[in-house]
Amino acid sequence: MTGTPGDTIAALASGAGRAGVAVVRVSGPKVPQIAEAVIGGLPGARQARLCAFVDGDGVAIDRGVAVYFAAPASFTGEHVLELQGHGSPVLVDMLLTRLLELGVRLAEPGEFSRRAFLNDKLSLDQAEAIADAIEAGSSAAARAAMRSLEGTFSREIDALVAALVELRVYTEGAIDFPDEDDVDFLGDGEIERRLAAIRERLAELRTRAAQGASLREGLRLVILGSPNVGKSSLLNRLARRDTAIVTDIAGTTRDVLHEQLSIDGLPLTLVDTAGLRETDDPIEAEGVRRAKAEIQHADRVLLVIDDRHGLGADEQAVLAEIDARCPVTVIANKVDLSAGPSGVRAALGHDTIGVSATTGAGFDALAAHLKQAAGMNDDATPAFVARRRHLDALARAAEALEAGYERLVVDAAGELLAEELRTAQNALGEITGTFTSDDLLGAIFSSFCIGK
Repeated sequence: MTGTPGDTIAALASGAGRAGVAVVRVSGPKVPQIAEAVIGGLPGARQARLCAFVDGDGVAIDRGVAVYFAAPASFTGEHVLELQGHGSPVLVDMLLTRLLELGVRLAEPGEFSRRAFLNDKLSLDQAEAIADAIEAGSSAAARAAMRSLEGTFSREIDALVAALVELRVYTEGAIDFPDEDDVDFLGDGEIERRLAAIRERLAELRTRAAQGASLREGLRLVILGSPNVGKSSLLNRLARRDTAIVTDIAGTTRDVLHEQLSIDGLPLTLVDTAGLRETDDPIEAEGVRRAKAEIQHADRVLLVIDDRHGLGADEQAVLAEIDARCPVTVIANKVDLSAGPSGVRAALGHDTIGVSATTGAGFDALAAHLKQAAGMNDDATPAFVARRRHLDALARAAEALEAGYERLVVDAAGELLAEELRTAQNALGEITGTFTSDDLLGAIFSSFCIGK
């Protein structure tokens, strides 16, 4: 951001264009002087006043409602004045021009939210939740964003950090006083028990955060399977149009195809891949290599099989290659030919859905399954929304705790354990903004809309 924190800023906080009402928000130390010049003085704190908004000659620009929030009891923690007038772009421009004449500058994207964070009115994840609520593509995503804004996620992080701090104190006490009362603090099992409890809580939090991220960003679904099992037909049926070429010739799909779609507001990226088989064709072989590489970027793999043949050796090899890198749903296609049941099945050791890409049988069950996998259902809505940077920080914290466990159990090295605990604490602190950098803040708030 190019402005200085002490500036008084202003921006249109409501939507651009013609509307019934437009809200211009002003924040900063000059608000009292601005109010005196534009509306004849400050209204009572948190009281609405009907008044004229005047220019430098005292001529009314507009007439509307002014609301004043005195620092620090405001969104930004600074003096804030909201001028609610008619939603004419011309009137808004005239009002902003008047504010600029009085020494106000236009706010940059996300600057109001950034000031709220810097003034300890919001944690960093709460500030991000403002943008997530605005951009929510479904009611479930909107509810999750509001829970984050209310502090659900940050309270979870704070509780984990508090437990880590307590464990660090206990561990460093054991290091500093190894012979206290002839008790082996590192070997008495207490540190290991506490560490195990923190790791378990973190693992559960990572699971819910991954669901929250799916609600915000959608799922990347990679379609894998042998040739001619119906992968491209599955893509076309989900996309409701002929995106991929479908023939009976094995190896028709040779490159990776991407399709963007939405199921009840849940954004999905479908990735159709070449059939997995041994081939001497160098082009098809490259397609197979790219198909396997897509596993690294998948939120979930849809492994398509021919329901007449079941899960064969090739499919078992694919499952072994995927291992635990991402969840797998087995799509038993061609139930119209196998006479098998459509819908959810309790078989094959994985989530399994019987479908027919030709008739559409089982696709309602598949859609419901994908929504549930993203946490988008009435019974298991995630408690908060999350971003990829949150998942990365949680993963780094988990890695540090795993390394700390090895330092404790294998090496009995308390100093190294304490360092890993500090690393985990710092990683978690990045989520709420306890540990952050100006570059990170700039990247986050630059994606916000102006006026927020």
